Amino acid sequence: MAEIIWTVPAFNDLDQITDYIALDKVNAAIKLADKIFDKVKRLAEFPESGRLLPELDNDKYREIIVQPCRILYYIEDDKVYVTHIMRSERQLRRYMIEDIVHENPLSYKT
Repeated sequence: MAEIIWTVPAFNDLDQITDYIALDKVNAAIKLADKIFDKVKRLAEFPESGRLLPELDNDKYREIIVQPCRILYYIEDDKVYVTHIMRSERQLRRYMIEDIVHENPLSYKT
């Protein structure tokens, strides 16, 4: 079973997205956060279940979808690093994910 490790940028992304949704619908923001945590938790058993990122030409990063979000992560040894959460309508750019883990300390392990 893989260990799930959240990075600070991933938590910040989730916080910003849910704060925005909560401006109009608090319950919807809570439900979205719960769905994201549930889906990420499943990666402990099935770390390769996410698809490869279509925008990148490498096989390091993967994503899982929880509408309206994309959860970006990569696998290293027996760890799954959740690096970024973004709205699905945003276009992913390489600079958004480069050196995320190396620049920011890990903040939470599940």
